[in-house]
Amino acid sequence: MSGRAQLMWDEAVTGYDFGRNHPMDPVRLELTRRLVGAFGLDREVAVVAAKPAGESTLRLVHREDYIDAVKAASADPAGADGSYGLGTLDDPAFAGMHEVSALIAGQSVGAAEAVWRGDAEHAVNFAGGLHHAMPGGASGFCVYNDAALAIARLLELGAERVAYVDVDVHHGDGVQAAFWEDPRVLTVSLHEHPRTLFPQTGWPQETGAGAGEGAAVNVALPAGTGDAGWVRAFHAVVPELLAEFRPQVLVTQHGADTHFEDPLAHLAVSLDAQRAVQMACHDLAHEYAGGRWLALGGGGYAVVDVVPRSWTHLVGIAAGKPVAPEAVIPEAWRQDVFARTRQSGPWRMTDGLWPVSWASWEEGYDPADRVDQAVLATRRAVFPLRGLLP
Repeated sequence: MSGRAQLMWDEAVTGYDFGRNHPMDPVRLELTRRLVGAFGLDREVAVVAAKPAGESTLRLVHREDYIDAVKAASADPAGADGSYGLGTLDDPAFAGMHEVSALIAGQSVGAAEAVWRGDAEHAVNFAGGLHHAMPGGASGFCVYNDAALAIARLLELGAERVAYVDVDVHHGDGVQAAFWEDPRVLTVSLHEHPRTLFPQTGWPQETGAGAGEGAAVNVALPAGTGDAGWVRAFHAVVPELLAEFRPQVLVTQHGADTHFEDPLAHLAVSLDAQRAVQMACHDLAHEYAGGRWLALGGGGYAVVDVVPRSWTHLVGIAAGKPVAPEAVIPEAWRQDVFARTRQSGPWRMTDGLWPVSWASWEEGYDPADRVDQAVLATRRAVFPLRGLLP
């Protein structure tokens, strides 16, 4: 294994653009890539542009009639009428939608291939993580499900156990749906409770079906959960499951929308806690998956203050050159932010809450605490199915 990390990047991914005033502003990708460069991290990784996912690859997850519908909406956006989830407020059709969606998917598939073959130990595609797209429809700003496609490609290449850990504020419903009955894929999602947030799924009782029963894991956290509770919940569920499952590859999704500044959700997590969980995912990949780690982006709609910093930390961790929380952000990047957005960029790579402190689950739990109640509901629902004590 080369040990070198890959950063998947093609400038054309910024064409994934649902239009003015849509929360999924592609400037968040541009600003992230430029902040990665401002810290010199692009010299610490191999920057690679993979080819778009072809039709046979897209069909590993998506139905042929849906792919045809995306192509039709891409060629004639005005004709998209909401069928297949295309042409809706969440997923407006736009010219070239099929091509750029396939390009983003291709970056994640290419990253998966590189990690599996040993061309890279870690790979990052922060343009990816489009986890809501379903086999037969667009959903939640997601057209093709690059995360599910990357996992499906790993299975096609011979992987027998792939773990997917999703820490986006929204439930990773599309990836769960793609592997609902597949025991080879363990999907774990930590998200805001479905009672208060789209897509209203991800209850602890959703544990998979058939041969895949016990391979879907959902931690539904109460609105308002902050750093200590969020990191505690992650460590109370994920490491034990990975130790039992022994994945050959760890795929993680790092939506930055858990942040307290995010306009579309209600958790209260800091950049520092996001960084702590990114570091934990890196360490878990080495402990349980032979170091094979594919890290994806996802949601995140505080496009200046939060997303670029969070995903630059992710790239630094994958590169083996983590950016210190107290690091001052280069002035040239802040000037670029102002030129592009007329907003003032952040000054440091921290929210001032590093190091993040949290209490280990092994020290006991509080039955009156809502986060602990959420963790216990998950452990009771799924751990016995995997031969683990709740």
